[in-house]
Amino acid sequence: MKCVKHYDPSELFATTVGIFGGLGTISFITYVAGYPLLIASLGASSVLLYGVPSSPLAQPKNLFGGHLIASVVGVTCYHFMGETWYSITITVTIAIIMMMLTNTVHPPGGATALIAVLHHANYIFIPTLMGSVCILFISAYLANKLSGKRTYPVKMINKKIDGS
Repeated sequence: MKCVKHYDPSELFATTVGIFGGLGTISFITYVAGYPLLIASLGASSVLLYGVPSSPLAQPKNLFGGHLIASVVGVTCYHFMGETWYSITITVTIAIIMMMLTNTVHPPGGATALIAVLHHANYIFIPTLMGSVCILFISAYLANKLSGKRTYPVKMINKKIDGS
């Protein structure tokens, strides 16, 4: 039984460059420039974008749509319900259902909705987050081209995430 999967060094290098380019830029802006762009769900998005870029869940429609829907739902639910056990549950439920209905499921979006409620986010959270998502996307695009073996984004022809 193999415990370690073999990767071409160019893929590992592209993953490393992508993470440093995307998440590193966002972290730098947050910690050095003092402009808060970093939230935990971007780490999970990084796993998809740089680790499994061919996954349907990592594609731009899902990346942008999932975070956008989740942030709008999260901020709106917090605005109307505050932070309670039921507001958290309702928020994540609505975000997931909306992602499913729009075929933009991006698992880190569930965390984005949760973060919006837990951090009492206001509507400026949405464009700020989307700016961070743009940085991740550009970095993923460039880094995956760098590998020479990966294609990102992958053209998905009328295929829903659930395979139907």
